[in-house]
Amino acid sequence: MFFHAITIFLSAFLLFQVQPMIAKMILPWFGGTAAVWATCLLFFQVTLLLGYGYAHGLVRRLPPARQWMLHAGLLAIAVFLLPVTPDEAWKPVDPSAPAWRILGLLAATIGLPYFLLSTTGPLIQAWYVQKHPGGIPYRLFALSNLGSMLALLSYPPLIEPNLTLRQQSFTWSAGFAVFALLCAYTGWHSRGTATAFAVGADPEQASPAEAPAAPSTGLMGLWVALAAAATMLLMTVTSHMSMDVAPIPFLWVLPLALYLLTFIIAFDADGWYRRPVFLGLLPVALGVMCWLLMSDPTERPEMKFVLALFSLAFFLACMVCHGELARLKPHPAHLTIFYFMISLGGALGGVFVALIAPAAFNANYEFPVAIVFCAIVVTATLYFEKESPFRRELLGWPSIGLVTLASLIAGVNARIVRDMVSGNIAVVRNFYGEMSVRQYGDPYEWDSYRTLVHGAINHGEQYTHPGRRREPAAYYCKDAGIALAVNARPIGTPQKIAVIGLGTGTLAAYARPGDFYRFYEINPLVEGIANEYFTYLKDTEAVTEISLGDARLSLEREAPQNYDVIAVDAFSSDSIPVHLLTIEAMRLYFRHLKPDGILGVHISNRYVDLEPVVARAAAELGRRAWLVTTQDNDDGSCYGTNWVLLTAREELLETEEFRVNGREAVPPAWMRLWTDDYSNVFRVLQ
Repeated sequence: MFFHAITIFLSAFLLFQVQPMIAKMILPWFGGTAAVWATCLLFFQVTLLLGYGYAHGLVRRLPPARQWMLHAGLLAIAVFLLPVTPDEAWKPVDPSAPAWRILGLLAATIGLPYFLLSTTGPLIQAWYVQKHPGGIPYRLFALSNLGSMLALLSYPPLIEPNLTLRQQSFTWSAGFAVFALLCAYTGWHSRGTATAFAVGADPEQASPAEAPAAPSTGLMGLWVALAAAATMLLMTVTSHMSMDVAPIPFLWVLPLALYLLTFIIAFDADGWYRRPVFLGLLPVALGVMCWLLMSDPTERPEMKFVLALFSLAFFLACMVCHGELARLKPHPAHLTIFYFMISLGGALGGVFVALIAPAAFNANYEFPVAIVFCAIVVTATLYFEKESPFRRELLGWPSIGLVTLASLIAGVNARIVRDMVSGNIAVVRNFYGEMSVRQYGDPYEWDSYRTLVHGAINHGEQYTHPGRRREPAAYYCKDAGIALAVNARPIGTPQKIAVIGLGTGTLAAYARPGDFYRFYEINPLVEGIANEYFTYLKDTEAVTEISLGDARLSLEREAPQNYDVIAVDAFSSDSIPVHLLTIEAMRLYFRHLKPDGILGVHISNRYVDLEPVVARAAAELGRRAWLVTTQDNDDGSCYGTNWVLLTAREELLETEEFRVNGREAVPPAWMRLWTDDYSNVFRVLQ
C-alpha cells in the first residue's frame, strides 16, 4: 500500500495548498472580499465532483491498462501547462456579477491540475482494490483528508510568510510534477485484470452469492444529502464567523480544518464514531447555533467563547453527517459511486450557498436553512435503517420525540429568519454580502440617526434631524485624521478629493463650494443606498462622482488626477483589503496625488495591526507617516479611529494641530515590505 498511500497523501496536500494560493492571487482583482473565497470553494467542490465522476466512469468503462494510459496522458498534459499563473486578461471591468468570471478564471488557470488531483483519492483506491482484491481501501480516504488538513493548517504560518506568490507557484508546480510521476508509476504498478470484486468489474460476471449488492436509490440519496448538509454548514458557519463574529483573517481555516478532521475520524477505523454519543449531542449542537444566531451581538459572551461554541457545535454536526456516511459506505466494489455521490452533495451544497442564496435571499438566510436541513437529513437517515426503533415504532416515543425535536428546530429557525430583517428599513444583498439600514428614533428627533451595516461592521451613520444632517459622525468626526487632512488647505481653496469606499458618503460633509469629490466603490448596491437612505451626497456643496469597480483597477486605467487628498477606507469585514496596502498600490495613489498631497489610510482594527505595514511603505516611498488616534466620545456619535497620513509636506505635520493629535509612525525592523507578490497578514495579527 506504500505507493498508493504516498500518492494519495501528496495529492491531497497539493489539493489544499493550491486553494489559498490561487485565492490570494486573484483576490486583488475582485476587491479582496470574503465572497471571493466562497466562490473559490464552490469551484473546488464542483471540480471535485467532476474528478470523482471521471474516476467512477474510468474504472467502469476501461480495463486497468487503458485506465493507466489515459490518466498518464492527462497528467503529462497538465505538467506541460505548469506553472499555474492567472492571466491578467481575466481582470474584471464590470463589478456587478463577478462570480462567473471567477469560476472561469479558476477553470482556465488550475482547472486540469486540480481536476486530476481531485480524481486521485477514488482512482488510487480503485487501483488498490484491483491489485489486491478483498483489500479495504477506506483508510486511504482518511489519509487523504489528513494530507488536506496538514496543507491547510501549514499555509498561514509557514508557506505565506516565507514564500512570495511566484515562489509558491513554482514550488507547488514542482510538487505537482513529482505527484504526476508517482501517480503514473502507481497506476502502472497496479494494472492487471480486475476480479469480480474489483472496482469497475461487471457484477454479472460474479455469481449471485458473491456479487455485492448495488446501492439503492434511497441510499445514494442519503449519501448526497448528508454530504450537502455538512458542506452547507461549512460555508455558512465560515461566513458567519468571519463576517459577524470576528472578522479575523484566516478564520476560515478553522471550520475547514474541523470539517476535514471529522472525515478523518469517521473513515479511519470503525469505533471512532460513537453513534449514541454524537446523535445525543447533535440536538444540543444545533440548539447552540440557533441560540447564538438569535442572541443580540452586543449581549453575547466574550468573542473567544462564542468562536469556541460555534466551532464545537459545527464539529459535532459534521461528525454526525460524516459518521453516518461512514456507516453507510458500500462494499469496495462500489466505492467510486460512493465518492461521486459525496462530491455531488458537496457541490450541490456549495451551489446553494454561493450562487442560489445570494440571488434568491435579501439576507443571510442560508445559515438557518442549513441547520434545519441538517436536522431533517439526520432524521431521514435514522428512519432509513430497517432495524431503527424510529422506523419500527412510527407512533412510538422515539419517533414522536425525534419529529418534535426537528419541528422545534425548524420553528426556531423560522423566527431567526424573521428577526434578520425586522427593525430594518432596508435589507439588500448581492455577491459582496448583506447590507442593512436601520433607523434609531423618530427621524425628526434631535438625537435620531440612521446606520449602514455590512456584516458586523458599521459602514457609516447620519443624524436624520434636518438641523444635523450635515454633521459628520462615526469615523469622520472633526478630530479624525482624515478630517485634519481634508481641512489642511486654506478656506477658499478648491480641492479635488478621492475616497476609496463610499459607505454613506460621510466625508462629503466636509466639502466646500468648488470642491470635487470622487468616490470609488466596488459594490453597486452601496451607491443606491447612499443616495436613497442618506443625504450626505445630496446636501454637499461639492460636485460628486461615483466610480463603480475596484478602486485600484479603476485608478490604474485613469490618467493622473492631481488629487489633494486620497482617503483609503474600503473596509472588507474589519480590515482593508490587502491589495490596497501593497507598495504597488501606494505608488499608484501617489501617481494620482499632487506633489504636496496627502494619502489617508484608515487602519482602525481590532484584530490586525496595520500601522507597521503602512509605515514601511511610507519609508520606501520617502514620505512621512503620521498616525492620528482618536477615542470614542461620550455620546457615542464619534468612534475611536486610527488614521495614518502619508505626505511629503513635512511643515504641515509640524503644525500644532497635527502634533497634538498624532505621532510619527515608524516601521519596526522586522517589518517586510508588502508587495503584490508578498504579504503576511499572519505576522501582524494582534
